[in-house]
Amino acid sequence: MKVRIDMNDTVMTVIAIGTTAILMFIFPLMSTADRGDDIAQQAVQTATGEFVDNIRSTGKITVDKYDDFLAIISETGNTFDVLIEAKILDENARKKVQQASSSKVGENEYYSEFTAQIEDKLENEGEYNLKEGDIISVTVKNTNKTMSQILRNFFYQVTGNNTYNIAAQHSGIINVNARN
Repeated sequence: MKVRIDMNDTVMTVIAIGTTAILMFIFPLMSTADRGDDIAQQAVQTATGEFVDNIRSTGKITVDKYDDFLAIISETGNTFDVLIEAKILDENARKKVQQASSSKVGENEYYSEFTAQIEDKLENEGEYNLKEGDIISVTVKNTNKTMSQILRNFFYQVTGNNTYNIAAQHSGIINVNARN
């Protein structure tokens, strides 16, 4: 009895094995990686919101609070670029106004201080003080490629080098005076 092997059957078998491998291993791996990014996203968003809300309620950024914030977001296993902007209400806008009331719309002017300036003050003075009416904004973006991004790049080639997968942004107006 002779067994005849058809080339089409062999090709179909290889395709079926390849498809099965993808369905059984790759898609669950991608799904798990996406869930990991979702969990990291939620943790970073929560930590960023709590950090900004603490600044709003105390009027200052302390070295300890900043280091704690960086430690919390680092626990996700990712590296992050943290951008802080403090918009300082300029009480002396150097312009002549007819009504000297800072509560009027259009009379308030802000100048900005950014991450490097804030970190310098934290390093030198131990805290960065704000006053009521100042605005704080914190933006966090991951700088590394997550497993989800690596798998998507491998299979779909859809993400570029400058994309981020985990990001958070929170801002608010300072409620108390910490500046003298």
